[in-house]
Amino acid sequence: MNPRDKKDEDRDDETEYSPFYGIEKGAVLQDSRVFNDPQLDARRCAQVITKLLYLLNQGETFTKTEATEVFFAVTKLFQSKDVGLRRMVYLMIKEISPSSDEVIIVTSSLMKDMNSKTDLYRANAIRVLCKITDSALLGQIERYLKQAVVDKNVVVASAALVSGIHLLQTNPDIVRRWSNEVQEAVHSKAPLVQFHALALLHQIRQNDRLAVSKLVTSLTRGAIRSPLAQCLLIRYTSQVIHESSNGQGDRPFYDFLESCLRHKAEMVIFEAARAITEMRGVTSRELSPAITVLQLFLSSSKPVLRFAAVRTLNKVAMTHPLAVTNCNIDMESLISDQNRSIATLAITTLLKTGNESSVDRLMKQITNFMSDIADEFKIVVVEAIRSLCLKFPQKYRTLMNFLSNILREEGGFDYKKAIVDSILILIREIPDAKESGLSHLCEFIEDCEFTYLSTQILHLLGNEGPKTQDPSKYIRFIYNRVILENATVRASAVSALAKFGSVVEYLRPRILVLLRRCLYDNDDEVRDRATLYLKVLDEEQVAKKYLLEDVGVPLENLESSLRAYTSGYQLDESFDITSVPRDVKGPSAQDKKLAPGKKPQEVSGRGLENGVPAAGAGAQEAYVSLLSSIPEFAQLGKLFKSSPPVELTEAETEYSVNVVKHIFPAHIVFQFNCTNTIAEQLLENVSVIMELTEGDEFAEEATIPLKSLPCGAPGQTFVLMSRPENACAFGKFSNTLKFRVKEVDPSTGEADEDGYDDEYSLEDATVTANDYVLQVAVPNFRNAWEVMGPTFSKGDEWTLGVRDNLNEAVQAVINVLGMQPCEGTENVPSNARSHTCLLSGLFIGYVQVLVRLSFGIDPQKQVAMKLTVRAENQAVCDMIHEVIGNA
Repeated sequence: MNPRDKKDEDRDDETEYSPFYGIEKGAVLQDSRVFNDPQLDARRCAQVITKLLYLLNQGETFTKTEATEVFFAVTKLFQSKDVGLRRMVYLMIKEISPSSDEVIIVTSSLMKDMNSKTDLYRANAIRVLCKITDSALLGQIERYLKQAVVDKNVVVASAALVSGIHLLQTNPDIVRRWSNEVQEAVHSKAPLVQFHALALLHQIRQNDRLAVSKLVTSLTRGAIRSPLAQCLLIRYTSQVIHESSNGQGDRPFYDFLESCLRHKAEMVIFEAARAITEMRGVTSRELSPAITVLQLFLSSSKPVLRFAAVRTLNKVAMTHPLAVTNCNIDMESLISDQNRSIATLAITTLLKTGNESSVDRLMKQITNFMSDIADEFKIVVVEAIRSLCLKFPQKYRTLMNFLSNILREEGGFDYKKAIVDSILILIREIPDAKESGLSHLCEFIEDCEFTYLSTQILHLLGNEGPKTQDPSKYIRFIYNRVILENATVRASAVSALAKFGSVVEYLRPRILVLLRRCLYDNDDEVRDRATLYLKVLDEEQVAKKYLLEDVGVPLENLESSLRAYTSGYQLDESFDITSVPRDVKGPSAQDKKLAPGKKPQEVSGRGLENGVPAAGAGAQEAYVSLLSSIPEFAQLGKLFKSSPPVELTEAETEYSVNVVKHIFPAHIVFQFNCTNTIAEQLLENVSVIMELTEGDEFAEEATIPLKSLPCGAPGQTFVLMSRPENACAFGKFSNTLKFRVKEVDPSTGEADEDGYDDEYSLEDATVTANDYVLQVAVPNFRNAWEVMGPTFSKGDEWTLGVRDNLNEAVQAVINVLGMQPCEGTENVPSNARSHTCLLSGLFIGYVQVLVRLSFGIDPQKQVAMKLTVRAENQAVCDMIHEVIGNA
């Protein structure tokens, strides 16, 4: 056998073997009886403690009795003089964490060890005592701890300081009294003691900005010798600079940071360079010495230094790409680095900082590199290439060819999706890249193994293919999917073919032939689509309307709304597709017409459950049926929108109430859905008293009380408010539920004749911008934006403050406006530094409005936003800006 093979086999055996294999808690507890032997076997006792610690760290729990028995057994080991066993005893006591009444058992032994002549005993005893003692006992040993902080032995002093760091969280007053001793320890000659002392001293003073500034001022004069402590000091100095400079004018302590770039220790040099690059509003002059140092690290023989330097330069390149360009030659040599993380960072940095002339050379180097890295690194590279292409659109051919080549290589779904998404963005942003991008995607779907990507590409081909110079060349690729792929992809291919037939007139006869072949497909969906499109293509106008423009609503909702319309409701008015709800619901009952004479509370059994749409009911028509049955609401006009229910009571209260706001052209109907949960009470004449606390454009016109509300049977009461017609009136209302209570006999279920009046406070109800906007998507935002034109538009820039990431900022603005995100722009790529979100909707009065939001985030996580609005009138543009300004 080859010696190398023998060594590999031995290594495999070692990885499979574990000394703790098959350990059981019961057996180990039995073994712990060895602690009680008169003649202690130190080696065996240490083995048993090791097994107990293993069980505890694996998540095994001991009962109170088991923990107590083990604790008392372990305390008997203090009689052993074996140093190794004593250390295991310390670990076991800390892990068991005895209760306050048990701690006293070991306190005397630990205090004895704390004053022992053996330094190892002293250090460990301090750690254990500080871990398990309470405030009362801590006060008794405080004198010993203060002495230990300035002990001549490094291990003892560090143990006391580290214990102080932990104790500061639970007993800050005691630790703060050590300030003089800790201050003395900061000037210790021992590097470890100095490091721990500085960390503790800063934590003691961290809530006092002036004290921290004085600490930094005193220590930056050269009192720190420990490299670890120097790194801490640099971080504290950066904090003081950040809090005092605000990115403007001269910076305090910058000279100190620059001097640290000439330190002997590499860790201090890097920490100082990183601190300079992360300063708020750092200038090119201030960056220069730090970049020079990081450039030297790029050629270091130590991988950790190369990685640290290239990662820092990668971050700097996001904000100051020109400052990093001097390092490009050194970073190019890192593309072949054995550490793939270093190579990936080097490439992405070069892509951010390179100029247009270096693109071709970079692509050649990256091509050889891509096959050696994992998918997660490849995705980073792909995203960087996408940004580079948007930066230098003239180089789209080179970059598009590179993306298409790697698209045909092996890779997982996330990797392939990142490439496809990049090509789609380039097609959208660079018109000249459309033809080549579509061709590359056609070749990819020939052997694409991911259904999601195939359907996404087919959808794009259906939308963009007919607009190209030679649409016929895409037909073969699309029809191949009908022959070779699964049912989902076949259905998408049928839809794409139909769009070609709708737009390209000379291709329509050929498309009809292909669609007729699809009538014999095995899948219902494919056959149904083919049948529909064959019928639609007979009428050119209908084809363009329903094949090229998205209806904007789920088809099942459209069907249920049409059923309600044709059943006799308001046939004197034309059917308006904008009234169809966008939420996906199941098919509703065919007959939604309310029988004459029914009370409002009876409607809940027909399409409504607890006053809100039940599963399987279309929301809008269910609300329309409910409201149209009430005479007071018959002349309000067409219902524009109904909001989701908002809870006005907490869960599990005696009365449960939520409110739904129905928006009409000049009115708002507040529908309060009430539930009585008290079996011994019957509520009568239930109503809600609304008082306007903010706003002045509302006037109450009517209140529709609920006659009876027995336990468990939900009912509705209504309040009608008027407002200026087609105006966005905002307001806030305080609400009080008023009713008459009648006691119910549990045995007979009969209510008393007499009752008493009572009321119940509810949460406030608000009317905001969300209530006046209907979420309606546009199929092609770019075309809709251009068609809308700049006649009525408004743009402005906003600062959104500090956010964790861009996704949080995007979702916050979407929630404020309540509009419909388009083209998936509500999803922000991870770690993105900029993003564009597209929104559309209809405002009250059926005014179409489009919004383009451009977000950016800096290294300090400050988010800026540019808001551009286009609408059918200027008032809506102004109102959206006002909503954002008041949010």
